[in-house]
Amino acid sequence: MGLPAVAPVLRRRLPRLKPFNRLQVIVEHLSMSKTTASSSEVLLEKKGCAGVITMNRPKALNALNISMIRQMYPQLKKWEKDPDTFLIIIKGAGDKAFCAGGDIKAIAEAGRAGEGMPQYFFREEYALNNAIGTCPKPYVALIDGITMGGGVGVSVHGHFRVATEKTVFAMPETAIGLFPDVGGGYFLPRLSGKLGYFLAMTGFRLKGKDVHKAGIATHFIEAEKMAALEKDLTELKSPSKENVADILDSYHKKCQVDQEKEFVLGEHMDKINSLFSANSMEEIVQNLKKDGSPFALKQLETITKMSPTSLKMTLRQLREGASLSLQDVFTMEYRLSQACMGRMCIPDLFCFHGTEWLEDFFKKLLKIRRLIYRTFFEKRGERDLGMQTVVYFSLCPFSKGDVSI
Repeated sequence: MGLPAVAPVLRRRLPRLKPFNRLQVIVEHLSMSKTTASSSEVLLEKKGCAGVITMNRPKALNALNISMIRQMYPQLKKWEKDPDTFLIIIKGAGDKAFCAGGDIKAIAEAGRAGEGMPQYFFREEYALNNAIGTCPKPYVALIDGITMGGGVGVSVHGHFRVATEKTVFAMPETAIGLFPDVGGGYFLPRLSGKLGYFLAMTGFRLKGKDVHKAGIATHFIEAEKMAALEKDLTELKSPSKENVADILDSYHKKCQVDQEKEFVLGEHMDKINSLFSANSMEEIVQNLKKDGSPFALKQLETITKMSPTSLKMTLRQLREGASLSLQDVFTMEYRLSQACMGRMCIPDLFCFHGTEWLEDFFKKLLKIRRLIYRTFFEKRGERDLGMQTVVYFSLCPFSKGDVSI
């Protein structure tokens, strides 16, 4: 009976308790790997000849967290050595998403609270991405539904990526003050022409068959055929990579969805290749403004809503990543992740600028551009990721899409 009378007092005090509540959320997130609930966030099963990973957080669009990563990585390594496991399949639970990304909010809040999550989350996530990219056994990602950020990292570096009419691909990090990580510095500059640069700068969403035409997916099938495809793959007898490819090719060739559809960016590829070939963001902005076409002005409007620092950082990331090994890209991206999450970050990384004119902001950044690059890209000594360069087993078909360059 006394609780209603106390409620107004509690409401007045709630704002003061906000920091504690935030810390409590972070602690709960950090302890997830110790809870029984975490075991159901990712399902690791042996089905026939295959090891099957199911990211099992459909209500959260299968967003990737640290407890999931810590279960997936060791199991992937075990299956690599298991003579009875011939391929690995990864998929998302539910009908909306493969994986919509990583839990960036929890990471950022942990960083502000002085917790170590920003250090070990990215280190362990990139280790998982690298394990996928160097996995000697066929790795099949069924990217049905939303596939962004961290979801791209656990799919794009594998041998095979199977998209459907429900697939939505994007790397939207420049809109939130970050950069397209999880190996974006490797696969994006290897797409046709300057398509990867365009996707990284604008966060443009590719949907359905366009994901395949861009060279990101290796195959395209109907969403309703996914279960049958998985069944056929798991029932193979001691399959080789070629046997797996044959099954995927068969489904791809039989697909009737969007057969005549033209690539959504097809008519704009000449402009994309020209406008996004500049050596600096200032030049790209000038190119877009000078072009003046409806397409160019639309991209200019989009870019003005992004973080200028992120754009500059992303452009250099892709230009350098174009000639680096996958492991060296992850090392570079780990440095960037720590700079973004560290307290020495420029405030621009944690806010939106709305319609603020980008060129004016670039002028403000010119004086500190060298400091930005030295801070973000500098080696971190013993704190560096330091991945050993190994053979990249993936087919690396990123530049073999249907896009004309």
